[in-house]
Amino acid sequence: MMEKTTSPWSVPVTADDIPETGLHREIEAPASVLTAIAKLASVREVSRLSATFDLTRKGAGARVEGTVRATVGQTCVVSLEPMETDVEEAIDLSFAPPTAAEAAAAEAEGYFAETGEEPPEPLVHGRIDLGAIATEFLILGIDPYPRKPGAEFAAPKVEDVRENPFAALEALKKRPGGGQA
Repeated sequence: MMEKTTSPWSVPVTADDIPETGLHREIEAPASVLTAIAKLASVREVSRLSATFDLTRKGAGARVEGTVRATVGQTCVVSLEPMETDVEEAIDLSFAPPTAAEAAAAEAEGYFAETGEEPPEPLVHGRIDLGAIATEFLILGIDPYPRKPGAEFAAPKVEDVRENPFAALEALKKRPGGGQA
């Protein structure tokens, strides 16, 4: 379920503005918000963020399907070198008026098991914020442990000095007389 956070990028669509035939939207984050999105996503930079959406009416609510695409600057967890990562994340959400969404969320445990899908998101003030959805799905799609192609972790080499705790006893045993009393 989507968290209620303040997104640095807002592209609101009113559910009443979605025609019966559906609505297709393509959006791209302006350069002015990419730095704030990078900070929110805890990455070095976001150089590109775009999304395509297909919105359809679903009774008093709506369904949002689409794809988020971005290029994110991260740090390789193996070599610690800067790297670029391409993110592509699919979106498939349903929205319903708050009372219907709250009722579904209250029964979420059974709802998911019976329908195979999550309960709808609340349609707050009749609006869907495509910028906030794109930002959230970008964050969900970022690899938390990015690794440059070919970068492999190699354990540090350790000298093979085998300190056997019984070495002193073994040395006593090898003395003339066998160390026996």
